[in-house]
Amino acid sequence: MTQEFTAQMSTGARGWRLYVVLLNTFEIWPEHDFGRAAPVPTFTERAAALTALGYELVPGAEWEWCETPDIPEDLSSPVLLIATVRVRSLVEVDA
Repeated sequence: MTQEFTAQMSTGARGWRLYVVLLNTFEIWPEHDFGRAAPVPTFTERAAALTALGYELVPGAEWEWCETPDIPEDLSSPVLLIATVRVRSLVEVDA
């Protein structure tokens, strides 16, 4: 069975960044920097970034978006967007 992981995309001072969360491993989390804060990377750009990292969306998976205040105690602070989706390794799929 192909192992599934969570990919997350968030924005910060450097702009949008996509990474695959590899819990319970000693591996460095694969990461892609989109190099911009706006506009939000498109579905196609996100899929291409995942492919470049060696991952693909799990069939039927959809991106889920949430927002959180930059300063949790200050609800008037700018909002940070975080997106998550389930992915699987392309290496395991091809095996």
